[in-house]
Amino acid sequence: MANISVKPQSKVFVTQPFLPPLEEFLPYLQQIWDNKILTNGGPFHVQFERALCEHLGVEHVALFTNGTLALVTALQSLRITGEVITTPYSFVATSHSLLWNGIRPIFVDIDPKTLNLDPSKIEAAITPQTTAILPVHCYGHPCDVEAIQRIADIYNLKVIYDAAHAFGVEDAGGSILRHGDLSVLSFHATKTFSTFEGGAIVCPDAKTKQRIDHLKNFGFVDETTVVAPGINGKMSEFNAALGLLQLNYIDEAISRRAEIDAKYRSLLSPVPGIRCVPDNGETVRNHGYFPVLVGPEYPLTRDALYDKLKARGYHARRYFYPLISDFPMYRGLPSARRDNLPVATQMAEQVLCLPIFPALDHQTVEDIVAIIAE
Repeated sequence: MANISVKPQSKVFVTQPFLPPLEEFLPYLQQIWDNKILTNGGPFHVQFERALCEHLGVEHVALFTNGTLALVTALQSLRITGEVITTPYSFVATSHSLLWNGIRPIFVDIDPKTLNLDPSKIEAAITPQTTAILPVHCYGHPCDVEAIQRIADIYNLKVIYDAAHAFGVEDAGGSILRHGDLSVLSFHATKTFSTFEGGAIVCPDAKTKQRIDHLKNFGFVDETTVVAPGINGKMSEFNAALGLLQLNYIDEAISRRAEIDAKYRSLLSPVPGIRCVPDNGETVRNHGYFPVLVGPEYPLTRDALYDKLKARGYHARRYFYPLISDFPMYRGLPSARRDNLPVATQMAEQVLCLPIFPALDHQTVEDIVAIIAE
């Protein structure tokens, strides 16, 4: 296996997809050309599902063409209706999946340290129409899964984790993907583990996976039997083949990200007003993002620092700003009021995700921190 190449960057974006050597992908393409199977659960699809289960330490995985369709289908598979409690501090796909299912999002504030859904705020938001909780392991840092599950058990609610950021993350008990009724992954090009586009649902048992597999294939059980109004969410053989190859490199890629993460933390520690988001109990991290909070002690606003870095060729991102609850399709909801979400509102105005990806060289990290520290 070749090493991940690291070279100086001329224009640096918040992330850059890792791609394995092209010559290593060609034999996979040749097999696809030879067997003429492009989709519909072909041999690479089957291999990739098994390989993911082994790598992630889970029992069942259902592959999808992207993480958003996986979220939409996860909600359908558990027959979620009514209202679902979720976070305003995420990518819009989290709550869009609710709207696509005709479900009303109920936004609850986040914890100021972890930036995840705050369990202490959940119970007050539960109504007779509440059927589930949809938290996000934000930046790959685990939610307070035990507290969330206690609430879900008391009120008989389902829990679906948006684990788009959490590939490979573990807590003391193993994979964090084992928590809740379902966990949903994204393999988008911006993620730590990528298949160009892709996603997956981690399922607790074979029966649930079977229902999900039906739903992602138009509801077909066999050639003449349709049991549900399913969608076309199947991952192609091309994406599955790339995923199999990417698994050979993921540990090395995460190790490289860990080096960059540690360098940022070391260099930024003396900078007043810049706070790195801490770990949250994970024993294995994937270092998919490097968020900092630009506090009032810093001489520039977050947006001024964002503009300053961008002018120098460093394209950080304000993940997550604006809040989901500020977008037009949500801001009319009572739970979307800013006075209901003071912590999320403050964090959205302070957060800045700095560039991090395996090919980022240490000199570029030093240059970015030097600009912040000026």
